Amino acid sequence: QVQLVESGGGLVQPGGSLRLSCVGSGSIFRLYAMSWYRQAAGKQRELVARITSGVSGDITNYADSVKGRFTISRDNAKNMVYLEMHSLKPEDTAKYYCNANFRGEGFWGQGTQVTVSS
Repeated sequence: QVQLVESGGGLVQPGGSLRLSCVGSGSIFRLYAMSWYRQAAGKQRELVARITSGVSGDITNYADSVKGRFTISRDNAKNMVYLEMHSLKPEDTAKYYCNANFRGEGFWGQGTQVTVSS
């Protein structure tokens, strides 16, 4: 079992920035593929970014809609994963969820709300 707790959401104006954080439990945190998903009102949950720790370093993937604006990173020593979000747009408004996946078994946090509005 992995417990995940997100933080850092809030209200931000278009063009602004936010940093989301997710802390996880467990001694094998580094083995988990960590992802950020988001779900806007009335829409399906979608993958935003994923990071895996490999032998040669971290591997990251992004949804096309956030490439160049969002950056995912992790600190395995602290069991943390982050999502730096810049140039935020109203369409980024959603509840953002942290996900940990190991050998097909996934765990979710409770989510943190991000609202982009003037």
